[in-house]
Amino acid sequence: MAIYKAKKSKLHTLLKKNNMDLEVLEQKTKIPKVQLEQFLTKKVMNLNSAMTISKELNCQIEDLYEWKTED
Repeated sequence: MAIYKAKKSKLHTLLKKNNMDLEVLEQKTKIPKVQLEQFLTKKVMNLNSAMTISKELNCQIEDLYEWKTED
């Protein structure tokens, strides 16, 4: 069975697709902008944040990242 690991955030692309910036996402999700900025670069979202953000961006949780698999 494959193990999935988040490789690269696609948050920037999804924000553009939804004509949204971090300030608007912060207002809608109540997730601090500083934390959202971390999700753009290096920090992997916890499940609660990923679900909240995916609902606001009209996507699935797995759409938030590029994924790599390990056997």
